[in-house]
Amino acid sequence: MENKSNARGSANLARRFLVPAVLLLLSGLALIWGPTRWALLVLVPLLAIALFDFFQKRHTLRRNYPLIARFRWIMEDLRPYLRSYVVESDLEGRPFNHDERALVYARSKGQLDAHPFGTELDVYSDEYEWLSHSIVPNADAPSEWRVPVGNAQCSRPYHASLLNISAMSFGSLSANAIMALNKGAAMGNFYHDTGEGGLSRYHRSHNGDLVWEIGSGYFGCRTEDGSFDPARFADVAQDPQVRMIEIKLSQGAKPGHGGMLPGSKVTKEIAEARNVKVGEDCLSPPGHSTFSNPIEMLEWAAGLRDKSGGKPVGIKLCVGQPHEVFAIAKAMLATGIYLDFITVDGAEGGTGAAPIELSNRVGMPLREGLIMVRNALVGTDLKQHVKIAAAGKVHSGAQMAMNFGLGADWCNAGRAFMFALGCVQSMRCHDDTCPTGVATQDATRQRGLVVMDKGERVARFQSHTLHGLREIVVAMGLETPWQIAPRHIGERFNTVRSDSMDRFYNFLKPGELLNDPGDTQYLRHWKAAQVDSFRARTA
Repeated sequence: MENKSNARGSANLARRFLVPAVLLLLSGLALIWGPTRWALLVLVPLLAIALFDFFQKRHTLRRNYPLIARFRWIMEDLRPYLRSYVVESDLEGRPFNHDERALVYARSKGQLDAHPFGTELDVYSDEYEWLSHSIVPNADAPSEWRVPVGNAQCSRPYHASLLNISAMSFGSLSANAIMALNKGAAMGNFYHDTGEGGLSRYHRSHNGDLVWEIGSGYFGCRTEDGSFDPARFADVAQDPQVRMIEIKLSQGAKPGHGGMLPGSKVTKEIAEARNVKVGEDCLSPPGHSTFSNPIEMLEWAAGLRDKSGGKPVGIKLCVGQPHEVFAIAKAMLATGIYLDFITVDGAEGGTGAAPIELSNRVGMPLREGLIMVRNALVGTDLKQHVKIAAAGKVHSGAQMAMNFGLGADWCNAGRAFMFALGCVQSMRCHDDTCPTGVATQDATRQRGLVVMDKGERVARFQSHTLHGLREIVVAMGLETPWQIAPRHIGERFNTVRSDSMDRFYNFLKPGELLNDPGDTQYLRHWKAAQVDSFRARTA
């Protein structure tokens, strides 16, 4: 037995020496044979690498299989591209498949976006959903709609487009990308959300409408110690380009998670936008320091509305614990202070970088979150005061129509507009090596993104997508997308059973939570909600 073991060990050692030995032999032959000495230029470096691998102690595979093991890392690097361009079918890629990306590219370029030969979807799978058309289409439906945002407590309401640019900060996106997005927003008359990284000079570059997002780091309106600065806020918020204020409570891809931008990445431009010092770590805490309960949050929101000169103020959140949504509704009832809008961000939303545990397993998907916020507002008779925006993988008119049917008043999109800028989903947003110049601060990579050209593409994509939404409204025989109801959306339970969305989810009637909460599925969450705390009330 011992002899066999020693023999196996000797054989393994021989195999380990095989690659260096072969390279050494070939190098010797090349040296002897004059005409082939040029091969030394290739063989000697390979031999050096093989010997280094053999004697290094950090990587087991490279130590046991010199040089050859490096092919594993090469294939790992190439894997995303091979999978995307060679292996995957048109409907398999994630987060967005090839067909979804191709639709955005075609619309942004003004190319034909028609599809031949019929759907490629399996219409009998449980993932298939559809919108119910009418025998009597309404060809006279308006060519454009806008939604008024701002209740009676808001003196300067804003009429928003039905598709706008989601929150994406300068720093996460490049200067050229921000400028191109703002150029597109200005051309198409829709808004551009700044993201929580502050309102930079690039957001102001083309005078496109802005929604200023205020996160827990209070970037652009903070004191030196990181707390909220009312005077700075008022100074920026009254800029005529800023049309609304959005308080970020959480985002879909990493809800409940703060962040740290290392000082090495805090450039002069980023420091200017965020009111921080160049080269110092930039902290975004998990939660806000200006409030600790629903009433304090509403009072702060009312203060922001006053300091902005009466502009609409809302919140953005990914729904997590349901009682917190009802606590906000109860606080609005108790104080008489109404938010102007709530942006519901789905767990499927995008981010530049996030812990994979949060991206994959924390947060409620858009559909369930949207329905819950809709039911909280409708069930408390607050929907007349508060509009709802929906965000999470929105890229087509059909998706928008379904969101409207579940309670949304308008939609926001992030990654779809990145595709319009030229993003190829290379999944390099987090390491500053984005090949298309969209999500990088590398000036040499940004050079490829031509602002004027990409701005036009952004505007074209938004316009053609709204046209797609209108075609659906016309086909359904409706006058506006807000008439789309859960009963118009079909869904499969399995291959032999399907029904309308209102048969799968419960949609509350106006005032139902106030009149008879015990007759709803939300009774335990309603009882747990408190106006003076985000904590659940215990029995």
